[in-house]
Amino acid sequence: IHQFREYPLHCVLSFLKRMNRCWQDHCRQTIMIRSIFLFLDRTYTVTVPRPLDGAVQKRTVDGILEQIERERNGETVDRSLLRSLLGMLSDLQVYKESFEERFLMETNRLYAAEGQRLMQERDVPEYLHHVARRLEEENDRVISYLDQSTQKPLISNVEKQLLGEHMTAILQKGLSILLDGNRVMELALLYQLFSKVKGGLPTLLQHWRDYIKSFGGEIVGTPEKDKDMVQDLLDFKDKMDNVAQGCFNRNESFINAMKEAFEAFINNRPNKPAELIAKYVDCKLRAGNKEATEEEMERILDKIMIIFRFIHGKDVFEAFYKKDLAKRLLVGKSASCKLSKSMLSKLKHECGAAFTSKLEGMFKDMELSKDVMIQFKQVNTDSSMSLTLTTYCSIHLPPMVKLQEVFKLFYLGKHSGRKLQWQPTLGHAVLKTEFKEGKKELQVSLFQTCLVCEGELRRTLQSLACGKARVLNKSPRGKDIEDGDRFNFNNDFRHKLFRIKINQIQMKETVEEQVSTTERVFQDRQYQIDAAVVRIMKMRKTLGHNLLVSELYNQLKFPVKPGDLKKRIESLIDRDYMERDKESPNQYHYVA
Repeated sequence: IHQFREYPLHCVLSFLKRMNRCWQDHCRQTIMIRSIFLFLDRTYTVTVPRPLDGAVQKRTVDGILEQIERERNGETVDRSLLRSLLGMLSDLQVYKESFEERFLMETNRLYAAEGQRLMQERDVPEYLHHVARRLEEENDRVISYLDQSTQKPLISNVEKQLLGEHMTAILQKGLSILLDGNRVMELALLYQLFSKVKGGLPTLLQHWRDYIKSFGGEIVGTPEKDKDMVQDLLDFKDKMDNVAQGCFNRNESFINAMKEAFEAFINNRPNKPAELIAKYVDCKLRAGNKEATEEEMERILDKIMIIFRFIHGKDVFEAFYKKDLAKRLLVGKSASCKLSKSMLSKLKHECGAAFTSKLEGMFKDMELSKDVMIQFKQVNTDSSMSLTLTTYCSIHLPPMVKLQEVFKLFYLGKHSGRKLQWQPTLGHAVLKTEFKEGKKELQVSLFQTCLVCEGELRRTLQSLACGKARVLNKSPRGKDIEDGDRFNFNNDFRHKLFRIKINQIQMKETVEEQVSTTERVFQDRQYQIDAAVVRIMKMRKTLGHNLLVSELYNQLKFPVKPGDLKKRIESLIDRDYMERDKESPNQYHYVA
């Protein structure tokens, strides 16, 4: 081995090859000598590895490290040569002290510099793929020529320098880009890589939660986009579910964090999401909505229920949903009674029977209406006009006054203590007319028959002159009714049917109606707070303010502010339901 001391230092590869040949010769000769003296070797001698000359050892290790660095830079090296030389160091029991320590130190230096540089130069998707490729390369080196004991510290060093030192920077720079672009491959890779690093998944979890709150907050907190809010929420939830399931390995912590984030941002804007979800369901269940089959609609309703669960103020949803359901039932506009009842069943399962009792009552009332009208027709022989009994602008209709009085006497004779309220806006009439083509019957609303005010006039003229069945001509033509428009009978009207239904343009919910519904919810909440306070005080007799408030939070099913509770407590004190302790103002006593 001493002959290599004079070998030129500049020819590293030649030196390594020569060194390897010498080692192979030495191994063959050792095996031959061992075979000859096998009995003595086993019985009388102790085998001690012969140490490698210090200068030769250093030069060999330097050469090996240089070859590995070249390979890391993309060059092709002789792996069998490296495997043989590293095997020599291992056999001589100097692998760890002479090679591995220096190798790991060089690895740290290389990847620390590379991580800093590439984080500046490359975007996050490229960087993640680079890290994955580097880890694969280093694992391949262990398989090809490094000792197996080197794998764990080697991979740990690479992960630390390329990932551990840059976790926050990677997520701040690229997580929103990956999620916005639905880059599922890179998101799965991100999760896979971060799961290898200490603290990686908790850091990713926090940024994932923050992203959902931020993105969802934009959806809910932008009034200009309210008309698309619910659909945007459903799409966003679908997208995040797919990421959690397909990219984050169905990790329960990530799924729970997503639910917490949705609940947080959706309740940052009280009441409006609940109102819009109710209206969205109404739109989907309304007749004429042919976007999906019943099976697809069931899936849509299931998704809506997931969003519904996040809402704290479910009483707001109930109020608007009840109002819209009443309209659908009264005018026969439900796309499917089966779907409407299915939605009711979902709400009942989620919120309990008390939540849906009024809604279920509407369906029962509709069945009752059919029975009552059958009985009324048996005693009323006038078949030229008919009435529909409902549970839901008044207009004076002389031809129907007599029939209304007859029905009123019939109905109140069967049900004392009830009040009848006529809803002519929901009725219809059949107009017989004659065009050039021949006689036709037009099924129109009562407001289309008898125009009463400017708003109704515009809406009704729009249905008669701008819809599919244009029995009136409008000049100039257009979809909207403007001042100065002129109308005349369309004598040239043609249609394949004899009886033609002319749909009334549906009146949009007014601001006053929306405010009225919301105010009813708030008024009902006050009654519930009062009832809860009295119920608690009646049971406890004496209670401190903080404990009373805590009990109220546990019992009330809607969000409430401490100031609102204080007002209701003061109101009950004024009405002598309870009183303050004379010595301790924060102590209350129930007044029997």
